[in-house]
Amino acid sequence: MGKKSSSEDEAVANHVSGQSNKPMSKPAHALAYDEVARELGADIQNGLSNDEHKRRLEEFGRNEFGETQGVQPVRIFIGQIANSLTLVLILAMAASFGIQSPIEGAVLAAVIILNISVGFFQEFKAAKTMDSLRSLSSPTAQAVRSGNQDTVITAEIVPGDLVELKTGDTIPADVRLIEAVNFETNEALLTGESLPVRKETTTTFPEDTGPGDRLNIAYSSSTVTKGRARGIVFATGLYTEIGQIAAALRGKNSRRREPKRREDGTTSFGRYLQAWSLTASDALGRFLGVNVGTPLQKKLSKLALLLLGTAIICAIIVLAANKFSSDQQVVIYAVATGVSMIPASLIVVLTITMSAGTKRMVERNVIVRNLKALEALGGVTNICSDKTGTLTQGKMIVKKAWIPGRGTYSVGTTNEPFNPTEGDLSLNEAEPRDIDFKNGDADGEPINAEALVKEDSTLRDYLNVASLANLASVTQVEGQWHGRGDPTEIAIQVYASRYGWNRLGLSTGEGAQWKQVAEFPFDSDVKKMSVIFEDSHANKQWIFTKGAVERIIGSCPRYACGDEIIEFPESAKEEVLKNMVVLASLGLRVLALASRTDFRHVEENEADLERAEFEEDLVFRGLIGLYDPPRPESGPSVRMCHEAGIGVHMLTGDHPETARAIALEVGILPNRMSEIAEDVARTMVMAAGDFDKLTDDEIDQLPLLPLVIARCAPQTKVRMIEALHRRHCFVAMTGDGVNDSPSLKRADVGIAMGQAGSDVAKEASDIVLTDDNFASILNAVEEGRRMFDNIQKFVLHVLAENIGQAITLLIALYFKDDKGISVFPISPVEIMWIIMITSGFPDMGLGFEVAVAEIMHRPPQNLKQGVFTPELMLDMLVYGLWLAALCLASFTLVLFGFNNGWADIGEDCNNKIGNINDPNNCHVVFRARATTFASLTWFALFLAWEMVHMRRSFFRMVPGSKKYFTQWFHDVWRNQFLFWSIIGGIVTMFPILYIPGLSTVVFKHKGISWEWGIVFVESILFFLGIESWKLAKRVYFRRQAKKKRVGKNVDLEERTFGHYFTQGKPSSNGDESPNVESDAEKAVGKPASPTGAASNENGAEKEKAEV
Repeated sequence: MGKKSSSEDEAVANHVSGQSNKPMSKPAHALAYDEVARELGADIQNGLSNDEHKRRLEEFGRNEFGETQGVQPVRIFIGQIANSLTLVLILAMAASFGIQSPIEGAVLAAVIILNISVGFFQEFKAAKTMDSLRSLSSPTAQAVRSGNQDTVITAEIVPGDLVELKTGDTIPADVRLIEAVNFETNEALLTGESLPVRKETTTTFPEDTGPGDRLNIAYSSSTVTKGRARGIVFATGLYTEIGQIAAALRGKNSRRREPKRREDGTTSFGRYLQAWSLTASDALGRFLGVNVGTPLQKKLSKLALLLLGTAIICAIIVLAANKFSSDQQVVIYAVATGVSMIPASLIVVLTITMSAGTKRMVERNVIVRNLKALEALGGVTNICSDKTGTLTQGKMIVKKAWIPGRGTYSVGTTNEPFNPTEGDLSLNEAEPRDIDFKNGDADGEPINAEALVKEDSTLRDYLNVASLANLASVTQVEGQWHGRGDPTEIAIQVYASRYGWNRLGLSTGEGAQWKQVAEFPFDSDVKKMSVIFEDSHANKQWIFTKGAVERIIGSCPRYACGDEIIEFPESAKEEVLKNMVVLASLGLRVLALASRTDFRHVEENEADLERAEFEEDLVFRGLIGLYDPPRPESGPSVRMCHEAGIGVHMLTGDHPETARAIALEVGILPNRMSEIAEDVARTMVMAAGDFDKLTDDEIDQLPLLPLVIARCAPQTKVRMIEALHRRHCFVAMTGDGVNDSPSLKRADVGIAMGQAGSDVAKEASDIVLTDDNFASILNAVEEGRRMFDNIQKFVLHVLAENIGQAITLLIALYFKDDKGISVFPISPVEIMWIIMITSGFPDMGLGFEVAVAEIMHRPPQNLKQGVFTPELMLDMLVYGLWLAALCLASFTLVLFGFNNGWADIGEDCNNKIGNINDPNNCHVVFRARATTFASLTWFALFLAWEMVHMRRSFFRMVPGSKKYFTQWFHDVWRNQFLFWSIIGGIVTMFPILYIPGLSTVVFKHKGISWEWGIVFVESILFFLGIESWKLAKRVYFRRQAKKKRVGKNVDLEERTFGHYFTQGKPSSNGDESPNVESDAEKAVGKPASPTGAASNENGAEKEKAEV
């Protein structure tokens, strides 16, 4: 292994710039691309086979720089020691040994070792999980393998791979380009030049040409800013140009703060002192965990410091109550009290819970890139979603086409979207606005497509645009039809292929009529895509353009009507728009097609072409309507969002009518739109142009933000997010393109598409959906809420116990022997056993709890409060006090109720039991302490089961269950980790109580007999107390919810959209818009709406179910 690593390091060190991993005859930039392909054994049409790829992956290794540190066991081990909770245990151990209490010191040492061991193995496992998830969210590349275009992890790219690149991609390796159309890359990471570099394919360069001048090479880690390209990978990993830099920089990272310097580079001693101080404070913060990790991890690390301070105060109180005596028993009591405040397993359990949550999310098609998003998901109040591929299936089919003067073409039903031979073609000579599509004969008469196109030049001109202004390819391989490219373009290409007008047939092969000269990729600002082709038969160049209807007709002074090209007056344009609206109302995405031939000659791959020069004076050719059916799960998912108090907004580039139709179909808009006032309906669905015209103040004055924004530009999405933020909403935003990056960054939770998303969008996001499905967003929110709930459960369990133990010990300072030394009711070893063993594993079990039944029927969490809500703080105090009261009752009942009280408190009872015949023995105290220990153990274990739901009864966790007497058993058996942790805690208590020596010498208690009656009775009282408190909470919250309810038996649509129905209509007192609430009001606790956050209606239902 060492020799192999050494030889690899030597090969990397001797690598020649521009060469492959295995050197070629010349560097790649000095060879023609077909020579590079030949020397690498690559196929420039079909790529590598899967078997060949596997062989090369074994030969050349993964496409990585080798600098990712991965899981670091040493750092994890140090992290277990370097935290305030472990440090206080170490201090307690040192104090125990210092006062010659070897048993307590040894036990504390064992506990520290156990805590570190368990924490290390659990965090190591969690780190491995996160490391594997990190690979899932790694950048991806489009590689052609065995003729198919596959999305592969960049790390698995090998020399010889054929890759396809488009705008927004991160280039996976060093690539020799074989095709480039308007292709530009940003190489600032490599060369320092901020301007994009335009690439070419045919030119070769001298071997000594510098990296910045190799225009036929695309470099690893640079980004595509424009155009598209194909190329052959020739260098991967550390053999790439950027990899060579990474190899040279290995081991040079530093966390040391540099002092601020003057312009001449000098600085003062004070600046050095400041830098050293900041470096030291950073190191201390990392050591204690207060400036690393997620916000919740930092908050809990700060809580640990607070508890450390509280532990010290408690210890001082103990010392003060005993007049600061240095007696060994007093110091041990102080140590016990301090240790009782330390939730030793808290940080470890949090890490395990979050790691398990991320793993569970992967199973539900969600990859978490940023752990902060886990905490944020539970508080999402609004989701801004794209339409295509997220709410819809992304499998588009052309259903309608309209050519002026010819009529409306229709495609029949087909179950194979890529197969141009499936589905009948028909023609209705009327325009769409004149057709009643509800009639059975609306499609018109069947046609013979291939025969018709030979006869009709107008149809051919239309199909030229459809086929050639299109980057997709549709091919048949071994009897199966395959589509490669953007779903919209694949659908249009399939439609053109129905007429035998396939792009590959027109522009490839010997004697092809058409040759591409230039390309203007789709731009979300101009909403057009154009290509320039040369007709080799007529020796003439054409520009073919498709795009948004409004933008296309605005660039068309003429249009093709029948066999003529005539002026395009405004009246005709209005008719086109009416036809578009009719098609859009069918739920179709409508694009316009246009072309032009009278422009200056353009050289192939000519640089600095201005698209505005060519995308004007076009001839309008017609419309094409594509149907993208909603996903079956989108409607139910939107409904569940509304039930969960989450508003859903659709931000799409489609026409308002198309967006409206899909929004109605999936439930973003109410079914009863006809009952909504016209002016209100206009604000529910807005065009981006109208929304963008509003100032921020005007947007803030809108009673409710739009639910649908159509023809959306990137800046529109950012403004919508900012508007929601001003209304105190917490926003999740989906995106897939380069232009979505600003809105993904601006959103509280950025969600990128794993399949259709660009690498730039993924890098800007917090989570990635592997299936591009809106339902997966709901899965992520549900998992976020579940994790938030579980963190609350184990935090409450741990801290309630700590408070109970600390209060017990502080009040028990009153019990003193004849020397005035306080006698502890719980020994230090007992406390450590309960904290680490009895409670530690159940706490982990609580982290694995499934979601409660009503988790998606209640408002989002309040992230300003975080985990420590007022309810949790009050619960913590109540449970802690009740636990302390019962523990003190156990101790006092044995000591005073059934024995002689003060007379039975012997000498040195914090240290030894004494001889039974000695009048000053401590047998009664030891039995009282054992009773208290047994009670506290059972309380801690039973409290874990009570924490499974913070409001519902332990005996009625599932509302509506018919298992009236056995449901509780099904509930405790469901989480078997928690079940066996509690059973284990109960079982291990008995040897501790009854093994001689271990019982009296180590744990400072003695086996009990009749005292078990006290333990059983107090356990029942403990259950009754917790159940009574939960019942009181349920009654209180139910009454609070009822006060806020506006009516009974209101359906979900009425609750969600009720304010839209009332807005703009006269109320009983004559007001125009009664009780219209803003998004901000709803976000802080008013009834849910699509633009608000919380649903107390749903909360009322939840509380009713709980009671």
